[in-house]
Amino acid sequence: MIKEIINRENVENLLADLIKIPSHFFREDEVMEFVFKWFKDKDLPVKIHNFHEKKITDFDGKNVVGSLKGNDEGPKVLLNGHLDTVEICEGWTKEPLGAEIEGDKMYGVGSLDMKSGCVAIMLAVEAFSKTVNNFNGEILYTLVSDEEGPFGLGTDNLILDGYTDDVDVAIVPEPSSGFAGEDFPCLCLGARGGWKYKVNVKGKSAHGANPEKGINAISELSKILLEIENSDLQGHEKLGSGSICVIDVDGGGAPLSVPDKSSFSVFRHVTIGEDKAYIRKEFEEAVKKAKIKGTATLEFRDAPHKNCDGFLPYVVSESNPYTQSFKKSVLEVTESNPQIAYFSSVGDFNYLGSRVKVPTFVFGPNGENYHSADEYVELNTVVKTAEVIYDYLVNILVD
Repeated sequence: MIKEIINRENVENLLADLIKIPSHFFREDEVMEFVFKWFKDKDLPVKIHNFHEKKITDFDGKNVVGSLKGNDEGPKVLLNGHLDTVEICEGWTKEPLGAEIEGDKMYGVGSLDMKSGCVAIMLAVEAFSKTVNNFNGEILYTLVSDEEGPFGLGTDNLILDGYTDDVDVAIVPEPSSGFAGEDFPCLCLGARGGWKYKVNVKGKSAHGANPEKGINAISELSKILLEIENSDLQGHEKLGSGSICVIDVDGGGAPLSVPDKSSFSVFRHVTIGEDKAYIRKEFEEAVKKAKIKGTATLEFRDAPHKNCDGFLPYVVSESNPYTQSFKKSVLEVTESNPQIAYFSSVGDFNYLGSRVKVPTFVFGPNGENYHSADEYVELNTVVKTAEVIYDYLVNILVD
């Protein structure tokens, strides 16, 4: 019965349907309605969770949410995936929304990140509902919007509206192998965090023929930028060190004038022990070393609320009983022990691991080119991901 649901044909068909629906973040209504109808047609509990973010984006969002409840008390397992994608970039040699198949690879925007992970959730839930009559606990499945957007509003609003209050463990089938650079199967037991901030530099305007009479804000900016990039990064035994990436630079004065204002933005990936206060101190030290003549200030991005202005890092212990059970399921399904790794970037799993404070496993299919041209997923690993999720649910919920 399980193989009738979790198989290559069903993975191909469902994933192709999802890829063919454009679902750039903030424009996910069509894909949400498709997935909602899919659960309805399978006679699985489902509803649309609507939310509205007023302060920053004025975004009316939707999540697809459902739950299978057991006969008695037991663990509440959250399965979380995002249905939105990034914008289609240049350079594709395949049709980005075509779901083309070559061998074991299916191409398309979001194929790896992470519509294939959502397919794994959907088929695992369907298989569990059709094959397990008696179990303890609860399976909460959430297919969300806006993970690729600025604030992860889909999962953020699940947390704000209380859906995650009683969760005991979470599984997020993001492409763990690809991000970690490890072969499938790869289990990520944590992730770095990160904040975006902006540095504003003020100088003094003067005529371009007499630059010595002014303070060039762009020149001052460059000194600070280089010092920030040369900051000492502390390490963590599991997550490694953080990273600093300048993502934009802005500034300029009137024609033939010394510019008196400039700015640049940074995305700062952090490890455990680094937070907003640490980043501010790092900035202040860089300004001191730069010995600028003007002034510089740091501002973190404004956010809908304080808990979603950035992403906190987290780590799950390998000795945690939920971890041990998950590793057992990976071995049973794939006949291989999972490579243990840690996610290098940020996502909804950070909210679950740090805000909900539950063991959060990132385990998903393999492939390449996420966020870039010719993104693809290896279909066999989608099948195996769904089988692992199913096996894990049986292992911890069925006596």
